[in-house]
Amino acid sequence: MSGENKEIFIRNYRDWENFLSLQKNFKQVFVQDIDFREKGTDFSGLALKNTTFFGCRLNRQQTKDLVEAGAFVYPKFEHLPYNPNRQNLYTHQELLAKFDQGSEDSVDLKIYESFKETRYTPSIQDAMAQRLHDFNIDESLRRLILYDEKGMTEKKAVGFMGGHSARRGSEYYVKVAQTAKLMTENGYYIVSGGGPGIMEAANLGAYFGGKTNEELADAIEILSDLDFPVDLANPKDYLAQNYVAQAQKVLKKYPDGQENLAIPTWFYGHEPTNVFASHIAKYFSNSIREDTLLAICLYGVVFAPGSAGTTQEIFQEAAQNHYGTFGYISPMVFLGKSRYVEETSLYSVLHQLAVGKKYKKLLYLADEPALVLEFIENHPPQPVEDGLDYIHEL
Repeated sequence: MSGENKEIFIRNYRDWENFLSLQKNFKQVFVQDIDFREKGTDFSGLALKNTTFFGCRLNRQQTKDLVEAGAFVYPKFEHLPYNPNRQNLYTHQELLAKFDQGSEDSVDLKIYESFKETRYTPSIQDAMAQRLHDFNIDESLRRLILYDEKGMTEKKAVGFMGGHSARRGSEYYVKVAQTAKLMTENGYYIVSGGGPGIMEAANLGAYFGGKTNEELADAIEILSDLDFPVDLANPKDYLAQNYVAQAQKVLKKYPDGQENLAIPTWFYGHEPTNVFASHIAKYFSNSIREDTLLAICLYGVVFAPGSAGTTQEIFQEAAQNHYGTFGYISPMVFLGKSRYVEETSLYSVLHQLAVGKKYKKLLYLADEPALVLEFIENHPPQPVEDGLDYIHEL
């Protein structure tokens, strides 16, 4: 049972009984995904006006009693490959359930196929189910990261952004994995966008926290042994026939990795599940996912080389810092001097944008994992003093 903003969420029968023993006023109470049928629950005598029941299993009499008492009863969504009322984050084991190499029978792909059918024109039923699902992912994510009353997190989350097409074993794939490993070993909680390329490298490195550098190098060598269809031009790693199988080999050889987080989206559902993340907060809405991914990484974001998507994330994070959107400003580290100084002028543009702002001192350019760690350790998140930076500029 959780309560934020005076709303109370009851998600299992034990919490229902505990709450019932304390009071019978159910104002601002939301009950989710509980099967009341077998318990023979009697709702008579309860002050249930405006209480909301989402996806609960009820018999006909229970439903009648609730409606007559003034409760809102939303029926369980039927014929969906996912549960909109889920109570926790995903794991790769769940998403890859029924996965068989060479087939498309995984839970993850079934959800993607269902989403793709109405991606641009969802019915109200589909839209409600997806929004409710993403809200519950939000709730689960808050419980994992552990926010205090001032908006700071107990977990020292650091995000890694970069190109999804970075090849396994390439220069920055290796550097990101090494950096994430080093930061995990120094108490930081690694977060990625959950896809392939740089994102996989970040979760891989975090997973190998506490293991040797030689073991990480061996894992990358296994991952890089890929089989591509002979007719595939300019192949991306995740299109290899054994892309997931090689990752599973690494997990089997090196079990019990360190905890870390991935935040992917079914908007890019053609990309395979990242198996090195211990928690997967997968969203339908890519815009909510992008904003959340950056917002929770209060201890900093590391930007490896990437293309348009990474550039968007750079300026999205800069906007959060510029206006102190979430109450703190955070380090922005650019891992790749050649990309951010020579090939593009993004680092210079950000310095110009940050003139007169505190986050200007939190911009950093590096090429070595140890330097990334040192900068983030020496530049913790800074609280926004008055929260009025944005208002003052209007």
